[in-house]
Amino acid sequence: MKPKKNPNAEIGRNSSLYFMIGLTSVLFMTWQSFEVKFYEEESKVSEVVQVTDELKEDVPITEMIRTAPPPPPPSAPDVIEIVEDVDDVEETVIESTESSQETFIEDAVVSIEDVNVAEVEEDVVVPFAVIEYVPVFPGCEDLQTQAERKECFNKKVQEHIKKNFKYPASALEMGITGRVYLQFVIDSKGHVSNIQKRGPDKLLEKEAVRIIASLPEVKPGEQRGKPVSVKYSIPINFVMANN
Repeated sequence: MKPKKNPNAEIGRNSSLYFMIGLTSVLFMTWQSFEVKFYEEESKVSEVVQVTDELKEDVPITEMIRTAPPPPPPSAPDVIEIVEDVDDVEETVIESTESSQETFIEDAVVSIEDVNVAEVEEDVVVPFAVIEYVPVFPGCEDLQTQAERKECFNKKVQEHIKKNFKYPASALEMGITGRVYLQFVIDSKGHVSNIQKRGPDKLLEKEAVRIIASLPEVKPGEQRGKPVSVKYSIPINFVMANN
């Protein structure tokens, strides 16, 4: 008769279950080992400053060099000769310049014909808005009315600003924007002078002055038949375009 095996004593009965339990345990322990963190202990460093009142050092012994004393000054001669001054000095008599009551001063008579009166030309500055004859910008000579010449002058100045406008590179890098107010004078010769500026930054002000200073020579404005200086104002906007 063959001996009967006990089914509970069979070794390979639950091998797959044991394998899965063991594999799960190994994976869990491996995962936990990766999650463990080690922290270094903080080391406290203290700085100690020691202040000493006296600093003792060994001073090396140096050799003393003795120099010879300077020679004595020359002695005075035994016989001193006295030389008489031969030149005679003439004294200068300073007379008083004060006048007394007895001094008579003749009255100077000057005729009117002998007096030359020079005419002083006044530098009259007239605002652009009220000038009788506005300055004529090159290209506006053919216009007849003053209103047309004023409009043409404003248009030509704006075209000049747009043509010569150049945003300062430093202002672009720093993002500086704003409006510069300019006021200048077109003198009696037709030249730009006395430029005054007011803006948010020196870089913008410098560029605005450069543009206005490069305006061409114009025919000067006239008031009562004489060329006069004309004051003109204009703002220049410095705005960055959004790309």
